[in-house]
Amino acid sequence: MTVDHQVPPSRPRSRAEGPRGGGGRRRNPGGRGEGRRPLRIALTVALAITVLGTAGLGWIYLRLNGAIDTFDAGGLSTDRPDAGSSKGENVLVIGSDARTDGNSALGGGASDDIGRSDTAFLLHVYADHANAIAVSIPRDTLVTIPPCKLPDGSWTKTRTDTQFNAAYSVGETAEGNPACTQNTVEKLTGLRVDHTVVVDFKGFASLTEVVGGVKVCLPNNIHQGDLNPNRATQGKLLFEKGEQTVSGQRALDYVRIRHGIGDGSDIGRIKRQQAFVGSLIQKVKSDGLTPTRLLPLAEAATNSMTVDSGLGTADKLISFAMSLKNIDLHHTKFVTIPWRYEGARVAIVEPDASALWAALKADRTIDGKDAGGKRSPATTAASASAGAAESVSGAGIAVAVHNGTTTGGLAASAAATLTEHGFTVTGIGNADSRNHTTTVIEYAAGLRTQADTVARLFPGAELRSVTGTGVHVVLGASYTAPDGSSAPATPAATPTAVPASVADDARSADDDLCSDLSYGSGG
Repeated sequence: MTVDHQVPPSRPRSRAEGPRGGGGRRRNPGGRGEGRRPLRIALTVALAITVLGTAGLGWIYLRLNGAIDTFDAGGLSTDRPDAGSSKGENVLVIGSDARTDGNSALGGGASDDIGRSDTAFLLHVYADHANAIAVSIPRDTLVTIPPCKLPDGSWTKTRTDTQFNAAYSVGETAEGNPACTQNTVEKLTGLRVDHTVVVDFKGFASLTEVVGGVKVCLPNNIHQGDLNPNRATQGKLLFEKGEQTVSGQRALDYVRIRHGIGDGSDIGRIKRQQAFVGSLIQKVKSDGLTPTRLLPLAEAATNSMTVDSGLGTADKLISFAMSLKNIDLHHTKFVTIPWRYEGARVAIVEPDASALWAALKADRTIDGKDAGGKRSPATTAASASAGAAESVSGAGIAVAVHNGTTTGGLAASAAATLTEHGFTVTGIGNADSRNHTTTVIEYAAGLRTQADTVARLFPGAELRSVTGTGVHVVLGASYTAPDGSSAPATPAATPTAVPASVADDARSADDDLCSDLSYGSGG
């Protein structure tokens, strides 16, 4: 997909302007200079095109820049996964259902309401830029929300077994808290989120209108009562069963439908939202990003969108969007985090979820393909980590080591490595749980700096703040001792593919619009 910038043609010279030089047509005995004239004209035209093209592009960028809002990066956690923890890029997309600036008229909250997230998915763009996978996270999923920044500058305490969409409402501001949702996703997945994008109702509706509507499919008729279950009567028919094209308010109504289809769950709605996004991608790709379509599409995408500072300018945003142009529709997959019902809420299923994150971190596709592109292999990173470990000094730092696997001798081996680097090992033993997949470094309040030093000897380890005293290393299956011994391989430690429980329910962007649209009865 290429973008051609159209430039207005040069204005033709009028008769009233008279001939060049003001003295009639110049004679050129012997034809000298005539051969150079076409070259001079060509250079002049080329220069004009360049100037006009640059000016036009600059005008577009200035116009778009004024519409891009960014959120405060100061709200991001200081305890984040390493920037190189994944070969590909991870983009968190949040759909907000309560923002100001006209969103209440489209079904969002009141203008003075707090910001809420209606839907969210983590898009993993593989390093080969030919594959992508979007992992939906149900709004009712029970997760751990790590410390998040409040409007007054203070930070909240960690909250466990809390609904995922509560993270966006931390601070109770109308604009919501994208940084807190990003912190929560990084805590949940162990993947570093490279970019976060928030799209509200108004921006979403405008986008569907600009592309001329999006094809969708309904498994059954939908009435007004299906959008509002508190309505006393069924109301008028809004959508007929089958395939149709929607835009604006109707597109918004479609992606928000929860009741009246299948079991009326958010899981079923996620399936239809995935089908919608796939259909939208198809429409944009089929139309192509011509100059006449680029500006209105970019304006619709930016006018009511909030992004992280890394996408905070038009050139960055457009550059990132264009980097996705070669991803094939069939290789664009949609899945949902491994889940099960826990009462009225959604619980995450392990070890499937950990295996999914590990597969994405290793750039493994649905079918187990290595889509790492031309990035450096993991062994290169491991070698760099080993070299960096040589300069680690643990003088004055006390550490306890616990074996979180069933492989004997790992704690003693890790303790010997720590001692070699000057650490004081206060004790070794087995952890309470022996099925850890990843090494965890636990540290008490005020000991984060010491924990960071310890982590340099355990590449890929997770750092975790806990109550108690001291610094503790809990070895997982990912740990390899200096003598080469390690815990037995597990799906999370040596990923070969996205887990079958996830892959079997995956959807491609080019799938039949009317297939697999809901969860539960009637879907």
